[in-house]
Amino acid sequence: MIHPTAIVEAGARLAPDVTVGPYSVIGANVEIGAGSRVGAHAVITGHTRIGRENKIFQFASLGEIPQDKKYAGEPTRLEIGDRNVIREFCTFNCGTVQDAGVTRIGDDNWIMAYVHIAHDCQVGDNTIFANNCSLAGHVHVDDFAVLGGFTLVHQFCRIGAHVITAIGSVLYKDTPPYVTVAGNPAKPHGINAEGLRRRGFSGESITRIKRAYKTLYRSGLTLEEAKLALVEQLPECPEFKPMLDFLPMSSRGIVR
Repeated sequence: MIHPTAIVEAGARLAPDVTVGPYSVIGANVEIGAGSRVGAHAVITGHTRIGRENKIFQFASLGEIPQDKKYAGEPTRLEIGDRNVIREFCTFNCGTVQDAGVTRIGDDNWIMAYVHIAHDCQVGDNTIFANNCSLAGHVHVDDFAVLGGFTLVHQFCRIGAHVITAIGSVLYKDTPPYVTVAGNPAKPHGINAEGLRRRGFSGESITRIKRAYKTLYRSGLTLEEAKLALVEQLPECPEFKPMLDFLPMSSRGIVR
């Protein structure tokens, strides 16, 4: 299953059915799980662990050292889960000792061409990254987030579950769950109602989430006042909880 022109260094651990295309290079500290496929001219290096049934297309670069001047050769890691699609020219870097020491990508993510995921990023499950998205270091992206093409995310930002960004958005601050953002700098433009419908949220739940959005963004309240109002409304609207849980974790402030 390994093309004769590919280079698989001694020490690499590949499941028996892994496919490696022409001229690809697999480093000595790489592990790739069953059913995964690596296209032509890909380079997978560093302390990188890749799960099952991933599709890695040609010219991807995974597990290279971080683009961080403080990096001094420490054995940091890249971990990729199962059933991800990683398209052409994607670049995922290992972590740094200034953070958890690992960059993580979860399961069932659809990551299109030329996406860059920098050191120490933590990406959940079922996300979509359109072409040319870039995450700076230490960014967290929660489950089911959708990043439009050419979205840029500043280091240390957090993107909540079910967020969607418009094409060319630039995020300097955190984005709470369910919110749609657009622009440079990114501003809120309602909730991701269509995405929630597609994922099985009821009309009643979506209406409640819209209510939370209005409390946070359209009520004229300060952020602290809005938090208190959401807490008071929580017993009637449990859908608020992911948003309330998200707000205390924000160190950069939220888009407003």
